[in-house]
Amino acid sequence: MPRYAAARLAGSLSPGAGGRVGPLRLVDQDEPALPGDGWHRVRPLLAGICGSDLSTVDGHSSRYFEEIVSFPFTPGHEVVGLLDDDTRVVLEPVLGCSARSLKPLCPSCASGQTGDCQHVAFGALAPGLQTGYCADTGGGWGAVLVAHESQLHRVPAHMSDEAAVMIEPAACAVHAALAAAGGSDLSGATVVVLGAGTLGLCTLAALRTFALPGTVIVGAKHREQRELARSLGATVVADPDEVIRAVRRATRSMAVGERLTGGADVVLDCVGSADSLGSALTLVRPRGRIVLVGMPGRVSVDLTPLWHREIALVGTYAYGSEPATAVAAGGRRTFSLAMDLVTEADLGRLVSARYPLERFADAIAHAANAGRRGAVKVVFDLRLRG
Repeated sequence: MPRYAAARLAGSLSPGAGGRVGPLRLVDQDEPALPGDGWHRVRPLLAGICGSDLSTVDGHSSRYFEEIVSFPFTPGHEVVGLLDDDTRVVLEPVLGCSARSLKPLCPSCASGQTGDCQHVAFGALAPGLQTGYCADTGGGWGAVLVAHESQLHRVPAHMSDEAAVMIEPAACAVHAALAAAGGSDLSGATVVVLGAGTLGLCTLAALRTFALPGTVIVGAKHREQRELARSLGATVVADPDEVIRAVRRATRSMAVGERLTGGADVVLDCVGSADSLGSALTLVRPRGRIVLVGMPGRVSVDLTPLWHREIALVGTYAYGSEPATAVAAGGRRTFSLAMDLVTEADLGRLVSARYPLERFADAIAHAANAGRRGAVKVVFDLRLRG
């Protein structure tokens, strides 16, 4: 607990600083045991550092997760690695009923929505909503993890490791883009994406591929982010403070004080902060939709506009099988759609820096300040040393 408190304090002062003073440690330990039939050893090649990892390391993750994770865990759920026979795979990290040897499957898993599994704290494994948060499985930030066959997807031979490690965040983005579309397309709609880090840029690419919006306005703070957003199909790219003006022009809304009379049809919040959610409530039109893509944690926000303007607030977590009614999805697995997206949009180019595990504190600090330092996705390369 003292280390956790130190991480929370340090992370508040300097994002990523919790990696130097918090509970995270590099240790030598036995590899995790195979829990049963259908399980495989995976040797990670590349493992990403994502926003939820950074929130955990800096002591800002929500206490909501306390009962559905187990300690000590090895972080890392964005993984491309090798099986014992050198088959290259990517990990779908959610630990659903099949991985937990539970029968019958819960209603969510039975319908293919493994991201909504109702049994993440039960069955043959220690609690853990995903690999990377479960004491029994290991994680991508380690030399070996174990994964159930239901979690593994073969990587096509033409795909680079950098592209493959982007499949998991791209899958989250595909799921969010289809949720934004609500089972149809967004032709003619004005859509706002708040945030242009990994998740925001992947969400922009997914919107352009699967939801077909008319106008996409992206709020991006840094020059490299703005350039990437334009290359991925943004109609307008604006500094976060200028997004409201861009929306006002695009929708021909009037201003009432600091809010708009109209607004965007859909706003996707890829940041997950109190400020970004407050901005989303300001930017969306009456009876519009806000999609939470970034993990919000505990925030304090005035929800009066949600009530007054009858706004729909939608959460999107993980992946599964997308509904057959979704445009361009046709009932396919989210990871399958994400593989196509990564290739078509060349999302492997978002991998900006690699680090060996021994430099974990430097890697975490880089990831936490990626935008300011001209980077997007920072990964561990398990083939590098010191």
